[in-house]
Amino acid sequence: MGLLSKHWSRIAVTLVPLVFALLHAMGVLHIGVLQRLDDIIYDARLRATMPRTLDDRIVIVDLDEKSLGELGHWPWGRNKLAAMMDELFDRQKVAVVGFDVVFAEADDSSGLQRLRQLAQGELKDAPGFVSRLEQIQGSLDYDALFAKSLAKRPVVMGYYFTHDPQGKGFLPEPVLQKADLQGRTIRFYGWEGYGSNIDVLGKNAPMAGFFNPVVDNDGVLRSIPLLSEYGGKYYETLSLAMYRLAIGLPTVEPGFPKDTKFFSSKTYNALESINLRKGKGHFAIPVDDKVASLIPYRGLGGVKGGSFRYVSAADVIGKRLKEGELKDRIILVGTTAVGLQDLRIAPVGETYPGVEAHANVISGLLDGKVFYKPDYAVGYDVFMIVVAGLVLALGLPLLSATRAVILSAVVIAIVFGFNWYLFTAEGLVLPLAAALVMSITAFALNMSYGYFVESRSKRNLAHLFGTYVPPELVDEMVKDPEAYSMAAASKELTVMFCDMRGFTKMSETMEPLKLQELLNSVFNRLTDIIRGNRGTIDKYMGDCVMAFWGAPVDLPNHAFLASKTSMEMANAVRKINEEHRAKGIPEIGVGIGLNTGSMCVGDMGSELRRAYTVIGDSVNLGSRLEGLSKVYGVDIVVSESTRKLANEFAWQELDRVRVKGKEQAVAIFWPLAPADRLDKAYQDELKTWAAFLKAYRAQDWDNCDLHLLNLQRMNPKKYLYELYSERVASMRLLPFDPEWDGATNFETK
Repeated sequence: MGLLSKHWSRIAVTLVPLVFALLHAMGVLHIGVLQRLDDIIYDARLRATMPRTLDDRIVIVDLDEKSLGELGHWPWGRNKLAAMMDELFDRQKVAVVGFDVVFAEADDSSGLQRLRQLAQGELKDAPGFVSRLEQIQGSLDYDALFAKSLAKRPVVMGYYFTHDPQGKGFLPEPVLQKADLQGRTIRFYGWEGYGSNIDVLGKNAPMAGFFNPVVDNDGVLRSIPLLSEYGGKYYETLSLAMYRLAIGLPTVEPGFPKDTKFFSSKTYNALESINLRKGKGHFAIPVDDKVASLIPYRGLGGVKGGSFRYVSAADVIGKRLKEGELKDRIILVGTTAVGLQDLRIAPVGETYPGVEAHANVISGLLDGKVFYKPDYAVGYDVFMIVVAGLVLALGLPLLSATRAVILSAVVIAIVFGFNWYLFTAEGLVLPLAAALVMSITAFALNMSYGYFVESRSKRNLAHLFGTYVPPELVDEMVKDPEAYSMAAASKELTVMFCDMRGFTKMSETMEPLKLQELLNSVFNRLTDIIRGNRGTIDKYMGDCVMAFWGAPVDLPNHAFLASKTSMEMANAVRKINEEHRAKGIPEIGVGIGLNTGSMCVGDMGSELRRAYTVIGDSVNLGSRLEGLSKVYGVDIVVSESTRKLANEFAWQELDRVRVKGKEQAVAIFWPLAPADRLDKAYQDELKTWAAFLKAYRAQDWDNCDLHLLNLQRMNPKKYLYELYSERVASMRLLPFDPEWDGATNFETK
């Protein structure tokens, strides 16, 4: 309790987002951005978990652009639709057909109505006209032909509800009556009017279902009401009607919660599910508080979406499918044509065919996979907000920054992970945004309060150490001072020594101030390159700069960064020399040595002067290699240990050397360029150079001459070529030495 009382103000600050999140969850304070974020999270989860596989049980007969091009603009003559129905049932043997279109007007495209008017008027006395009309009028009554094709077949017609107080067309029988709800007031989607099919079609089709969507406030189609209310009666949606017809037409019953010792369902004004009962068995479809079900989208949608097979209506009517190709399939007749205006905004796409939304619902019902928002969603949200908020409010003030991040990450992961589990395993869609935003905001407020109020002592400490510690180290200390120690430690690092050549001679002729200005200018440019590649400047020693990589910040690619830095520094010196030539200033040279190995790194020195530096045998070798750059006429010399950890570059082996303080010979290399940028000429030169070194170490002087001749034609680095030409010329005069390991001995300082 003592620690908590010490941080009471910080705890109070952290509780602020908890209070706002609770007010939102309980509906006291509506925060629109949280609702929008919940929608975004749901959409993202849906896209991430979609099976993206084909459900071949359901086929969409598409009134597509191809069909409109072949058969004319919509609506078509219903004789064509009658032919389509005969093809689907007689030749294709489909299981169920549902229409995501409505036939609200009579079809007079055959001209039958006009012919009847003529028979009763102008041509009533024409010989044979009336009798001939009586013979052919059956084939011209397209509505009757279509109605006949629907009769006694498993067909579900579509219709829509509207808020306009009108009723047009044939309304099917409701699936529930007011009395079925046992006096409960349930929040169905309610309507004042409807638009349905003409009587002759509606009466001949065995079933009908409404198909109008209900979109969310952001215009996205996420759910479909399975039942809707009109005139005190309750009607089923197209997808539910087709599903019932496909599984044997079970009856629809309201599903109420079971009574318990502490709960009476009679006081519960909502449906827990829609129960489909057939005989003694029943299947419960979970629904939300408006008797709607979230659409379990399978994929991106459309002809190329891959979730359902699309067949052009023109191909069905034209009998272009193989006989029985659609056998036992559930058929939805709808459209993807832009002009017919049945494209919706869905969580998975902005131009989603409305007919496929129904296909997804049917597919989900067949699989028993239904997403829904349970009635206890608010209670769940409140519980998660309270638990997560209290854990963060009481835990964050007591922890270091690193551990506070870990605690916050764990809390957020649990909140998100549990919500994800309930979604994927149980189909429950529960609020998440308020708990997530509350957790993130609580963490941000806690850290901000800690930084601005409680971290003054840390900043004072950083200011104190900043007098002798490199700035990059100070930055690390400020971020997490408790996790950092200045104590010496042994680590694998890469060290660099860079010596400026030519400054000693320049100092003899140049005024001290100008020499100082020139030296500082060069060091500024080279230092920027080192720091740009995350290097730590160790010290400046006259005209030499020492740096290392891998401390205080751990860098797994320290050898790569050091190699990259050395090449950029060499290029920078070449550009500096171009500027010098233009100004008439003497040119400078550069020698760089790199080595990777175990080094002791830490805060070292006396009480009067200390520095964050590296020492050790590997550091000494780096210094020796810098001195060898002049011997081999190159600007960079790198040890084999560095070369092995920087495979991103192409390397030319220079020699094997034995330096002061090292008994074992060390292979040394010169970086040429990034490995993927090396042209073929350079690759051929490297192969020839490797062959030369092999012959050289074998004391095969004739082959050495041959390879040197080839290298001369390739125009290699002149100094290196001449160096080895002289070595071969002198060493071939000596007798063969079987003990020689091919290394060159050096005594360097």
